[in-house]
Amino acid sequence: MAGAMSTVIYLLSISKPIRIAEVKEMGAFEVGGKKIKLPPPKLKGVMSVEEAIHRRRSKRKFYDEPIKMEQLSNLLWSAQGITDPVNMFRAAPSAGATYPFEVYVVVKKGGVEGLNAGVYHYIPHEHALELCFEEDIVKELTFAALNQEWVYEAPINIVLAAVYERTTWRYGERGERYVHMEAGHIGQNIYLQATSLGLGTVVIGAFFDDRVQRLLKLPSDQKPLYILPVGKPRE
Repeated sequence: MAGAMSTVIYLLSISKPIRIAEVKEMGAFEVGGKKIKLPPPKLKGVMSVEEAIHRRRSKRKFYDEPIKMEQLSNLLWSAQGITDPVNMFRAAPSAGATYPFEVYVVVKKGGVEGLNAGVYHYIPHEHALELCFEEDIVKELTFAALNQEWVYEAPINIVLAAVYERTTWRYGERGERYVHMEAGHIGQNIYLQATSLGLGTVVIGAFFDDRVQRLLKLPSDQKPLYILPVGKPRE
């Protein structure tokens, strides 16, 4: 009976979203760099969800053109933007609202109008970018991604890094599966948002984890899981 009761209590505990303060205590990353406020995301577009799903394709060839700051704003909002300022819920679903992902943008020289080349960290609750460091690392990132040329061609690469402990402390080993599921949720959001903006992307999982982690100067508890090159497609 005691075992059954503890199971019930556990199930009840995992059904309640985690407090945002608890998330910040685990794997929070403060780079302390210059902050760039992003334009507010546009919540109404010219393309329906149905059309975006129909048109969505993986794109691997990009024009040598910068993306606009407004486009970057919507891409990042679709990945991890705040959609409920009261409960701090985000655009992609997360097990227990534990939100294990940090989002980074690798900008090549001339990749984004008004931004210098460098690595930037997205801050969801401020809808802002924080500069990690200024340096064009796209060649090195391409090498770390097994020389997949679309990484080099794209004006930006979005990198999703997971802090597993934010989810596994609550769900145990099962939490690792939830983190990987969430990566897919975020990736699909970026795909559909890119499509609706006339842009394209492709998800990349083939890369040297340790090289990407060192290249972006990520903390030891942040593990890169996805690289998404984004740009205006040539195909």
